[in-house]
Amino acid sequence: MNNDYLDPINSLHVPELADTTFAMDFLIRAKEGVRNLAVALTETASPDARAVLRNQLRQAIALHQEIAELMMKKKWFHPYELSEQYQLDQLSANNTVMIGKMNLFPEDTSRKGMFDRTPDEA
Repeated sequence: MNNDYLDPINSLHVPELADTTFAMDFLIRAKEGVRNLAVALTETASPDARAVLRNQLRQAIALHQEIAELMMKKKWFHPYELSEQYQLDQLSANNTVMIGKMNLFPEDTSRKGMFDRTPDEA
């Protein structure tokens, strides 16, 4: 096995892993937004400010739903199947540990011989 993680061949499936991670982070942040807006709405006395917050809360709930539905469609999120979600969470944790153990910054970063031609002379 080649441990040169800067070689693009060792990046297979990384975009898919990144997509699932970014989507889950987006879902969590959307949920936090809903929670924060709900709290702000309960603490606001101005009718105009309450109207603005109520509208933003509706939009935040719709965004959270849209993200969750996309993730469920892509099988990145299983809110109704806890055993399947647990397996995804375990896979994510194992991938995180695996990435943490990679030597992503090797001392030798020379890429000579990896390209089909020599770089143009400057």
